[in-house]
Amino acid sequence: MSFIEGALCAACGTPFEVDPGDETLCGPCHARPRDFTRARALFIYDEASKPLLVTFKYGDRLDSAPAFARWLERNGKPLLLDADLLIPVPLHRWRLWRRRYNQAAILAALLAKKVGKPCDPLALIRKRPTPSQGEMPSAKARRRNVLGAFGVPKAKIGAIRGRNILLVDDVFTTGATLDACARALKRAGAARVDALTLARVVRTASSDI
Repeated sequence: MSFIEGALCAACGTPFEVDPGDETLCGPCHARPRDFTRARALFIYDEASKPLLVTFKYGDRLDSAPAFARWLERNGKPLLLDADLLIPVPLHRWRLWRRRYNQAAILAALLAKKVGKPCDPLALIRKRPTPSQGEMPSAKARRRNVLGAFGVPKAKIGAIRGRNILLVDDVFTTGATLDACARALKRAGAARVDALTLARVVRTASSDI
């Protein structure tokens, strides 16, 4: 697998081929500012890492979760130090019922236990079912697919207001889902939202980002 290291976009964590200097943003983040502050990932989502993630997400291979949590702890230290609360990206209840578990919630709970931070898997909900982001043909379609899809229950607003939130998920593709989650959390009063994922898609300059 190709682990991500070296110079990164200060916002979305896209790896740069050469180091342009600290706090540099990639082109897409310049063109469309993110709703989260920082996103970081462990490794590139490619043909080498895809089987590992697919079996974790869909194949009941939860035995890999403790190792993933250790990797996230090591790679995500700057984000974890700043976090007051860890929140997994939620599944809609119908999808959760079919799949039987939320892989992001499992990662977030293990990671929170390792670093001694609270985790609340119910602080963010998916208000409506949406087609899989993997079925969307473009970044624009992905943004439209999750528009208004997330919310914070009224009972959880007090736990969110004024706090630094760390979102946890398995894969960052275009960042549309993380942006939508961050918008919902900020509307509820979150001071800051960062994101930590296992993998991320790295696109070429000619790709639809």
